[in-house]
Amino acid sequence: MTAEQIIKEYSKELPEKIINDLLENLPKKISDKKVKEIVEEVVKEYKEMQITPAESVGIITAESIGEPGTQMTLNTFHFAGVSEMNVTTGLPRIIEIFDGRKDIATPMMNIYLKKPYSEGKDIEKVALRLKETLLEEIAQEFYINIADMSVEIQLNKEQLDKIGLTNQDVINSINKGIKGIKVKEKDNTLTVTKKQETDNLNEIYSLKEKLKKVFVTGVKHIKYVLPVKREGEYIILTSGTNLKDVMELDFVDSTRTTSNDIFEVEKVLGIEAAREAIIQEVYKVMQEQGLNVNIRHIMLVADAMCAMGKVQGITRYGIIREKASVLARASFETPMKQIMQASLMGEVDKLNSVVENVMVNQPVPVGTGLPGLAVKVIKGRIGGYEGEKDEKKSKAEKTAKKEIKKEEKKTTKTKTKKAKSSKSKNKE
Repeated sequence: MTAEQIIKEYSKELPEKIINDLLENLPKKISDKKVKEIVEEVVKEYKEMQITPAESVGIITAESIGEPGTQMTLNTFHFAGVSEMNVTTGLPRIIEIFDGRKDIATPMMNIYLKKPYSEGKDIEKVALRLKETLLEEIAQEFYINIADMSVEIQLNKEQLDKIGLTNQDVINSINKGIKGIKVKEKDNTLTVTKKQETDNLNEIYSLKEKLKKVFVTGVKHIKYVLPVKREGEYIILTSGTNLKDVMELDFVDSTRTTSNDIFEVEKVLGIEAAREAIIQEVYKVMQEQGLNVNIRHIMLVADAMCAMGKVQGITRYGIIREKASVLARASFETPMKQIMQASLMGEVDKLNSVVENVMVNQPVPVGTGLPGLAVKVIKGRIGGYEGEKDEKKSKAEKTAKKEIKKEEKKTTKTKTKKAKSSKSKNKE
């Protein structure tokens, strides 16, 4: 028999994925005996790793994540050399993910590049192409000319050359960003005036402030970029995130680029990608803190958060609101509100889960409480037991009836014998 045939014999005991992994990883030259030993060991391990039927997996998950959570730090990680780039780690990041917060403290991306950029070619230019560039970043000075009621912008030629922009590119960006203005160029200075003449200085000052925030080039919301080398290739870390626009860039490897904004991942790539992002982000935080949490516990939480087809936090406005049980919702937060609302709506609680059964002092559907037992119950106590006398009495009655029937049979037999003998005497 070949190794493949031996392994295939265990197809009913092992999942297809494990069988395929075994076939891939077994050495080519191996005896049938060794293959059988390996497969039997895998079957044994697989059976030991399976959860017991009716186990309280939710409680185990809560303990497995909650207990290490008490040992987490509250720090924000800081990138050396870039004062503006921080990453929320530890407990604040875990709370951010599990609460399902849409506005996270430090949105960031890991942008993977295609070759030759991933090997370091023009890495600085590529990074600058990603960074959001505003007009104030490429201007040396903004002046208000009170005589002409205009704003004069002196451009930084060196910065423009670094990014690869011309004065005309800047003029086009200004015209696109602000309507109702005229832009004139002279040497390296741009003069911006309103099409409708005004004497109001406040309007000109307001125009100057708007001009500072005009978007010129790059990807919106990417505030800072940091090229780093990891595992032999260059990637770009960003402060700020815009997954959709970044993935459309020709030099970006869209299959590996990630964002730490779960809701953005859901919007761009869908709910399954968001589930995977939750798992990866939580697992990464745990690993960074040196905590060992089995990934299956994190997967269970991610499944609960994404079960309704959208990302929901573990809050009274998230997955708790979706619970069918009134008492389970009331046990989490705002019990009076939940019970009043359920009373007005005429809701029925079928007591199918753990929390509600604990509240009404009933056996919970967990472990031995889950299966129902079909037994014949005798009236009275069966332990030390009052029904015993009745049982003995009924047995005595049965034996007495049997004895009476036996006696009746004997008497009938003797009577028939006597009748026969008397008839024979009369004939004689």
